[in-house]
Amino acid sequence: MNTLTADQIRELNSYSIYVDIPKHPICTLSDLQDHTKVRDVVRVIQTVSQSPDEVVAASYFMRRIGMFFAMQLYNLAAYDELWSGTPENLQFGVVEEYGNRTISTFVAANDWQTVEDDDRYIRIRGILEDAHAVITSLRTAVPLSPLTAWENVFGFWLWQYHVLLSDPASELEAREDLEVLKRDDVWLGIHTHSRFSSYLNGSEPSALLNTTVRKTCCFSKDVPGLLRCGFCPLP
Repeated sequence: MNTLTADQIRELNSYSIYVDIPKHPICTLSDLQDHTKVRDVVRVIQTVSQSPDEVVAASYFMRRIGMFFAMQLYNLAAYDELWSGTPENLQFGVVEEYGNRTISTFVAANDWQTVEDDDRYIRIRGILEDAHAVITSLRTAVPLSPLTAWENVFGFWLWQYHVLLSDPASELEAREDLEVLKRDDVWLGIHTHSRFSSYLNGSEPSALLNTTVRKTCCFSKDVPGLLRCGFCPLP
C-alpha cells in the first residue's frame, strides 16, 4: 500500500474526500451494498440533505459518491494509483459545506495501491462494478433511474478527462483509460454497451463542457442550498 502525498490529499479534499474518520458517520460502502440496510441509509441521506423525497435523496447521493469514482480515475491517470481498501473502510459522514449540511467520503491515507499497466483494464472494470453495485442497491429501495444515476457520475468524469487530457503529464494515460471506458466489453454484465460512450456521443470531453449533455435531470435543483446543474436538459 502507498501513502498519499500532501498534494494528493489536497486534490481529494477539493472533491469532498477526506483521509480521516468522520465525526458524524452515516454508513460504509458495505452498508450501501447491503439490500437490508440501504433503505434506512437513503432515509438518513434524505434527512441530511433535506431532499423532498427519497428519489431526489438517492440522486443527490450519487452525485456525492460520483466525486469519489471521478477521483479514482484521476489518481489512476495522474499517479498510477487507486484506492484499494475494503468496502467497510470506505465511510460516509455528515459535514458542513458553504453553510449547508452534506455528505462526504472518508478513506484511509494508506489504502492506495500502485496499478501496473497490465492491470489497468481490470481496475477500471472494478470502478464500474463498484458504481454499478451502489446503483443496483439504491434501486432496491427507491425507483431511481439507472441512467440518471450514471449521468450523475459521468458529469465528474467529463471534467476530469478534460483536465487530464489537457495536461501533457497525464494525457497519454488518460487517453488510454478513456478508450477503455468507451469499450462495450468493459461494461459486460453492467449494461449492453458502454454507457459512457453513449454519453459522449462521439465528442471529446472538453467539447461537452457547459452543454446540455445529460438526457435526464439530476434533481439538484430540488435540494435546498443547491442549484440546477449546468448539464440539465430541462428547458
